[in-house]
Amino acid sequence: MKKKKQIQLWMVLFFFCTMINPLRAEEKNVSPPSVEARAGILLDMESGRVLWEKNSHEKRAMASTTKIMTCIVALEKGNLKDEVKVSARAAAAPRVKLYIKPGEIYPLEDLLYALMLQSSNDVAVAIAEHIGGSVEEFCNMMTQKAKEIGAYNTVYKTPNGLDAEGHYSTAYDLALITAYAIQNPTFVEITNTHQITIPKSGGSYRSFHLSNTNRFLTEYEGATGVKTGFTGQAGYCFVGAAKREKMHLISVVLGSGWYPNKNQKWVDTKAIMNYGFRSFKPQEIIRKGQRAGIVQVLHGTLEKVEVGYAEKFSLPLKEDDKIRTQVDIPISLEAPITKGTVLGYGEVFINEEKYARIPLQALYTVERHDFFTSLQKIINHWMQFIHE
Repeated sequence: MKKKKQIQLWMVLFFFCTMINPLRAEEKNVSPPSVEARAGILLDMESGRVLWEKNSHEKRAMASTTKIMTCIVALEKGNLKDEVKVSARAAAAPRVKLYIKPGEIYPLEDLLYALMLQSSNDVAVAIAEHIGGSVEEFCNMMTQKAKEIGAYNTVYKTPNGLDAEGHYSTAYDLALITAYAIQNPTFVEITNTHQITIPKSGGSYRSFHLSNTNRFLTEYEGATGVKTGFTGQAGYCFVGAAKREKMHLISVVLGSGWYPNKNQKWVDTKAIMNYGFRSFKPQEIIRKGQRAGIVQVLHGTLEKVEVGYAEKFSLPLKEDDKIRTQVDIPISLEAPITKGTVLGYGEVFINEEKYARIPLQALYTVERHDFFTSLQKIINHWMQFIHE
């Protein structure tokens, strides 16, 4: 009877093992997403590693995802309390719009909420004219800012993203721009607001109630933004961001369906994000101060000095990623060598692609040791003794 119970117990354990292991294997080997979007990318914000991409460097119309740059330039070049006067050109912008009227005056802060939550095209023009003096000059400012961020394949011709000749970006550039924008706390506060009534308090201008059109914020765990978009040329677009398990990921989908398939951008974005969070885990590859090698020391009080990494390096990794490091340091150096002196560089390769070049520094000081330095030490000690 006792043996029978043991057999039954082993059968139960075997059942659980056969049920659990395939699930674990499935989680570890998530297939890259297949999406409808014409172009897209998934980027780790901290490291800049591209976790997935599809035509990510293809120049495309990007619709109202343009307003990410409109907002960040306005935040950096303007003041939230600035009074923005509405021009006839701004009021005439096509839908989607807030229906602001010529001559009306609004605080820049309130207009930024309308820009990012409701994607108001008239508001974008009013902001551009206020900050840049003209729409054209503001677009030049936007393009220049993109270059500074590293988005070299982006040119702005409109501040609201309406289709225009020569107005384009790439999925990769939009991810870089968003990674930059998310570092601004006010940008994050605005884009993560679900609903707001402006003016928030007081104010002599008309009141508006704004609801965020970004469904991703409420439908995806850890979502932190960012911006929807649609035009006939661009199709449905979305730049998303989400933070889980110490990873902050940015996704971009461009041309993710056309009318009436407006929900495809959410389907594509969630598939991309799920792939990132299930397939990659953040890992510290290099610790700051981690020993990397030894350099022989000539004429020193010690015969060698250890070198270590001056910075830490972390990266989201898949289970099958292959890591290799390569150290470039001299065979020998003459003393003295001061602690912290950069003596070479260490390179980190993931699947034979170089991801980092980290300075290697002396982990401690090695003083010079020869006849003259020894004599100088004796003299210094003797002089110190005399003065005492």
